[in-house]
Amino acid sequence: MALILVQGGLQKATARVLAAFLFADTDSVTAPELAEWLAISSGSVSGAIKMLSTVGLIERAPAPGSRREHYRLREGAWATLMSTQNGMVRTLFEAADEGIEAAGPDTPAARRLAEMRDFYGFMFRELPALIERWKAERHADPRPGDR
Repeated sequence: MALILVQGGLQKATARVLAAFLFADTDSVTAPELAEWLAISSGSVSGAIKMLSTVGLIERAPAPGSRREHYRLREGAWATLMSTQNGMVRTLFEAADEGIEAAGPDTPAARRLAEMRDFYGFMFRELPALIERWKAERHADPRPGDR
């Protein structure tokens, strides 16, 4: 799984951490557990957790009695990844808008940035309905092993 995620563009450590979340036998894990399981540095795990949190795939999990932060794959993670809740995509949308202003009107950069902004604007308008359809379909016909 991690190799496929790397081929899809994720950094190696982030791909390995995401794969660990997908295959974990527990509902939540700690950063030290991930570092131990994957034999990678705590800094690599920290960076991966930050990135995966930013895009909405993982979140902090309650862990009463534990002194360590626990993380879990977010419920509806894949829909969140494709939605306006994805902090990175929102940042790119806003950056494109600011870039247009900085580049000045009628410049090649402004035209490229406008396409980027317009694409994300379209996606933000259209994806909520698509995600709602997916959720409705998923709840209407859950596959074995779901929930």
